[in-house]
Amino acid sequence: MMENLPALIVIVPLMGAVLCPIICYFNRNIGKWLTTCAMTASLMMSIIQLKQIIKNGEIHYWFGNWKPPYGIEFALDSLNGVIVVLICIMGLISTIYSMPFFDGFSRFKTAGYYSILSLLVTGLLGMSSTGDVFNLYVFLEITSLSGYTLIAMGGDKGALSAFRYLLIGTIGASFYLLGVAFIYGETGTLNMADMAGLVGPVLGSGTTMVALVFFVVGFGIKMALFPLHGWQPAAYTNAHPGAAPVIAGIMGKVPAYAMLRFFYFVFNANKELVGDFMLVVGTMAAAGMIYGSVKALQQKDMRSMLAYSSIAQMGYIGIGIAMGDLYGLIGAVLHIIVHSFMKGGLFFCVGAIQYKYGVTRLGQLGQLQKKMPITAAVMVLCSLSMVGIPPLAGFFSKWDLAIGAATAGEYIYIAVLIVSSLLNAIYFFRLFEHIFMDPEPVREEIHPELKRELPWRMMIPISLCGVGVIVLGVCNVWFVNVLSSVIMGVTQ
Repeated sequence: MMENLPALIVIVPLMGAVLCPIICYFNRNIGKWLTTCAMTASLMMSIIQLKQIIKNGEIHYWFGNWKPPYGIEFALDSLNGVIVVLICIMGLISTIYSMPFFDGFSRFKTAGYYSILSLLVTGLLGMSSTGDVFNLYVFLEITSLSGYTLIAMGGDKGALSAFRYLLIGTIGASFYLLGVAFIYGETGTLNMADMAGLVGPVLGSGTTMVALVFFVVGFGIKMALFPLHGWQPAAYTNAHPGAAPVIAGIMGKVPAYAMLRFFYFVFNANKELVGDFMLVVGTMAAAGMIYGSVKALQQKDMRSMLAYSSIAQMGYIGIGIAMGDLYGLIGAVLHIIVHSFMKGGLFFCVGAIQYKYGVTRLGQLGQLQKKMPITAAVMVLCSLSMVGIPPLAGFFSKWDLAIGAATAGEYIYIAVLIVSSLLNAIYFFRLFEHIFMDPEPVREEIHPELKRELPWRMMIPISLCGVGVIVLGVCNVWFVNVLSSVIMGVTQ
């Protein structure tokens, strides 16, 4: 069984997605807990897999023992091994967190939601694990279709946002697929490792250049990199509150990881050529950091503020990828990890407020600490981490990015980092002002039976995100050591 872990980690949530509607038909509560058990099993296997990778090195899994390029391969190292664990964590806690939202709902709606959420996790796990560029497209589409549906389940506005995402996301996927077709024509293989060995002689060709342009646009749309972000603010704002944390926390980060994997593990044979494209990515990312932060300042709804903040935060990851040195890439990967907990935690908190009071506007949240002290505390922790206050996790990813920029001589990135962080501080302290200092408004609770805080199924995910931003900060050195060996191999 241990040798089949890479496949089982992806297959188990897929089986949960298939079985959940059947079980929910008879008992919707059992269906919800079946999904939870599948997510838990996948998480445990991913942790075991990461331990094996750290101890023994890379894992290569061939389906049916067919070796590439003839068979499908899952290729895992410490980099995507950590990403897989992260996806499983966010999938599990989102599954638990969503349960109160479906108390009293029909078994059909419950089955649909949990099945689609499991498919989303399946797609993300497959994208992170695959060593095949076409299968990355397949898993990308599974992820996208699941994301469209979960956004549409947020209501009428969610359905409109999902349709917009569908149109733009289809364009992004098409660009990626065209890029795959062009590079396949040049190398004759779809396996990433084989492609890396064959792409060197053709890197200067016009076909390869076009493929690289398509990859930048395709991944840029999927990760909502400025100015290709048009679908993102409305999608994050209007998604179902149970699914918003995993959509905002991790769905946009996996395409960022895929971009990193493509440009530095597949196309690293010519750093000068890659550098030209990364300069474009860095410019887009830096502009997005300022744009997203300024737009976040203008928002009066917490979900919209966090959505525009995500554009800025994706810029942090983008400049790390663009720098291409050891600290820059470590900072990018660390920010993928820590941002999942920071932004996921904030969306968990906002969803909890929406669940209890039915409001998310800043002027309607005064004296929140009196009614929801733990939720308010986690909001503060995650917000301070977003700003970059030590010793919280967000400080260390920004610190590595700053060191990478200084090492590479890209001082403009340091300036943008500082300006963006200052803007982050302004709009998050504005948030603190409203939720702590405003007078307590007269509002009717949607769930008056909740005298204090929330159901335990919501409090566990919220609390874990708060603990996560502390632990990731304190254990930062360990994470850097785990990631550095793989990243060092492509930066030397």
